[in-house]
Amino acid sequence: MKNNILLLGGSGTLGKAIISSKLFKNLKYPNSHELNILSKIKLETFIIKYKINLILHCAAYARVNKCERYKKKAYNTNVIGTKNITDAIIKCSRKINQKIKLVYISTDGVYPSKNGNYRENSKLKPYNYYGFTKLEAEKIVQKLRDYVIIRTRFFNKKKIKFKYSALNIYNSGLEVNILVKYIYKIIKKNFRGILNVGQPKISDYQNFKKYKKNLLPCDKSKIFKEINFRIATDASLNLTKMNKLLKIKRNI
Repeated sequence: MKNNILLLGGSGTLGKAIISSKLFKNLKYPNSHELNILSKIKLETFIIKYKINLILHCAAYARVNKCERYKKKAYNTNVIGTKNITDAIIKCSRKINQKIKLVYISTDGVYPSKNGNYRENSKLKPYNYYGFTKLEAEKIVQKLRDYVIIRTRFFNKKKIKFKYSALNIYNSGLEVNILVKYIYKIIKKNFRGILNVGQPKISDYQNFKKYKKNLLPCDKSKIFKEINFRIATDASLNLTKMNKLLKIKRNI
């Protein structure tokens, strides 16, 4: 059975990369004016009209500093919007008698992000409001029968605008085009559940330096002084589950 795919969040970094990859056939990617996730009726109408059976949910209010400042907007988009999507899936799957799978892009920010090596079953404790909204959305997604929750972080190698980066802030962040390939492979595996997706522990500086040769190193204290919100110090992920699923002996 072929997938009729709905991409939500097509104007974002990950959404644009998914579209340009050409990996996903029969892909619909309406913009937020054409299909707003805060409108349950429009979601239901779209799903039924195009016989959608796979939804890639990348839509989010994701700027950490803005989530702290505009908490209501962050909650509405990230939590209420996700509930509307899951409600529409439940209703439409009954109406058209067809399974509809949801792939939800979450964040490594659901973990405390202090000590690193977090497994999918590690204690969850978001360190900022963005992480809180994503965790609340995860709880909603898990009420579905068929879902994938991908905990990750990503960046666009062409948009590394800062001049320096920390040697002692760590994570498992991926360049967005690599993440797209992983998402494609995970869908092909017909996986269900929660999955960390990333690369082995790496510092921000080492990670970004691969793509921006003139990047300068710094200590994390310099970064902390320039921002007014909390960020992770070690958000690295344990990738055992992902490596086993995708049969990766050594990922990037």
